[in-house]
Amino acid sequence: MQNILYAPWRTEYVSNKIIEGCVFCHISTHAQDDAALHVLYRNEHCFMVMNKYPYTPGHFMIIPHKHTDKLEELDPEVWLHMSALAQKGVRLLKEGMKSHGVNIGMNLGSAGGAGIAEHIHMHLVPRWERDTNFITSIAHNRVYSTDFEKIYQRIKELVDIYI
Repeated sequence: MQNILYAPWRTEYVSNKIIEGCVFCHISTHAQDDAALHVLYRNEHCFMVMNKYPYTPGHFMIIPHKHTDKLEELDPEVWLHMSALAQKGVRLLKEGMKSHGVNIGMNLGSAGGAGIAEHIHMHLVPRWERDTNFITSIAHNRVYSTDFEKIYQRIKELVDIYI
């Protein structure tokens, strides 16, 4: 017997327009749509965007504008800039969102677990003590405890302070 978790609030999310090609390149080249695409910050090297499939509230990514699947070929200046943003992003999550910790990670290539393997991206995932429960560890589902749009707006406000 298969259990079904009813989540009517996701209807709008899963029925949105499908982006053709690389979703990260689309976000990179559509600055006029930053609010709709949940972009938190952008500059000439990279951008920060909320993760549409968050592990926890506040999960965002840092992504270079350059389309590449090879971290080893990324311009060192871009990598240093991404790293500096990661440091600021950790402070934002710890101080601004009151997270107890942060996971930072990159899954390189489909064999490395990347959901979008063709364009490298760095995840920043805020963590709180006891934020894993039976629904995650036994039922293999995640519970998102707050509204995605509210979290986006809050982090967008914090970007002005911390980034």
